[in-house]
Amino acid sequence: MARWLGEAAVADGLDAGLAVDGIWIIRRATVTVERLPLVTEALELETWCSGVAKSVAERHTTIRAAGEPIAESEAIWVHVDPATRRPARLPARFHAVYDESAAGRRPRTSLRHPADPPADADPLEWFFSAADIDLAGHVNNTFYWRLAEEFLDLSAVGERPVTFEAEYRAGIGAGRAVVRRAGSMLWVLDPSATLAATLSVGPGTH
Repeated sequence: MARWLGEAAVADGLDAGLAVDGIWIIRRATVTVERLPLVTEALELETWCSGVAKSVAERHTTIRAAGEPIAESEAIWVHVDPATRRPARLPARFHAVYDESAAGRRPRTSLRHPADPPADADPLEWFFSAADIDLAGHVNNTFYWRLAEEFLDLSAVGERPVTFEAEYRAGIGAGRAVVRRAGSMLWVLDPSATLAATLSVGPGTH
């Protein structure tokens, strides 16, 4: 699902003619899964801009099967200048395409997860491969979800609505990663103990 959401976002940006207007870095992704898709189902992804700030945009995506929504996603994306690697104002072309669907809504960009794991968090290890690196030079956001599949309890997925949330704080490269687990949360750090991302799983709402 994470890959489908990323592909839909890229396709929408290309369709809008925004391919050369900068780099987009995801800040937070929240996905509520009502149920898992079946192998034989044809799926439809509908995506739109649901909020705009100075250098940030929110994207909402619905995944449907047979016309019924089975998952909803909200993602906060930061527009970054490729030369300075700093947040940059959204270009005029972006506003021309997306302001109507954003309808004046401003996304909430503050991070919600605690930055530090508790002292008794379980120590775990992970290894990112060179194939996980994207065009921005760090691990692509979709590959972090493999840690949730590996280390968190996902037994409720498919039985009742479940919400996944990832927050991205710093890039991480290929190689060893340090992971801490406490309850339904993971903290992913590079070998120098810089926090790269956090992931959580919990009850979803209809």
